[in-house]
Amino acid sequence: MKKDTLEYRMMQERQRLKIPDSKLLTGSLAGKYPVILDGGKTTIFISDKSKERETRENYEIRMNNRFMVFSKKTKP
Repeated sequence: MKKDTLEYRMMQERQRLKIPDSKLLTGSLAGKYPVILDGGKTTIFISDKSKERETRENYEIRMNNRFMVFSKKTKP
């Protein structure tokens, strides 16, 4: 059983302060830039604004490849 003393509670509170900010912001959009794709249907948030063009190109390639699989006609 854990000690339930004021000193123990204060020690636990200090441990929380050692957690890096990046882990505390999980799921946060702070410091991220939106990239709007598909005419506003899809939004992707990236941390480096200089990679916006690369992100758009990768998304287009993936979407084209995904639909190419379904559009192939099989020969009987």
